[in-house]
Amino acid sequence: MKKSDLPTKVCPVCQRPFTWRKKWEKVWDDVKYCSERCRRNKTKANA
Repeated sequence: MKKSDLPTKVCPVCQRPFTWRKKWEKVWDDVKYCSERCRRNKTKANA
C-alpha cells in the first residue's frame, strides 16, 4: 500500500492532517489527535 493511499484525519487542536500509523491499526476509529502534545493540549481546541 502506498503512503498516499493511507487514511487521513485532521487534528482538532493543530488543524493539521495526519495519516494512519501501524501502531494505530486496531484503534484507528478512536484516534483523534496527531500527537501526544496535541492530546495534552486538547482544552485549547474547545476554547
